[in-house]
Amino acid sequence: MTELAGTLWVAGGGALGAYCRFQISAWFAAWFGKGFPYGTLFVNVLGSFIMGLLVGAIKMNAVPFIPWHDFIGEGFLGALTTFSTFSMDTFAAFRDGQPGKAIANVVVNMVLCLCGTAFGFFLMLQ
Repeated sequence: MTELAGTLWVAGGGALGAYCRFQISAWFAAWFGKGFPYGTLFVNVLGSFIMGLLVGAIKMNAVPFIPWHDFIGEGFLGALTTFSTFSMDTFAAFRDGQPGKAIANVVVNMVLCLCGTAFGFFLMLQ
C-alpha cells in the first residue's frame, strides 16, 4: 500500500467518524439536554469498545486486510472519540463552579472507556 493510499484510508475513516460523532452528540443533546456531556461520554466508550475489538482481532489475525486497520483505528475511531471535547466539557464544569460534575465526567469517562476497551478485547479473544 502506498503512503497516499494509507492517507486516503485514514481520511475516509476520519470523515465518517467525525460525522458520526457530530450526529450522535446532537442526538444525545436533544434527547437528554446539555446538563451533562452524554454524547461525548457515549462516543468515547463506544470508540474504546471498538478499539478493543480491533486490537483483539489483530491479535488473532482475524483482520487480514491491513487498510482496514488504518480506516477503523486511526481514521474512524480517531475522529469518533474526542479527548479535546472531553477536556473542554470538564474544564467548563470547573469554570462554571460545578466541580462535582467535572470530577464525575473524568471518573465516568476513564472507568467506562477502560472497561469498554477491555471488554471488546476479551470478547474478541473468545
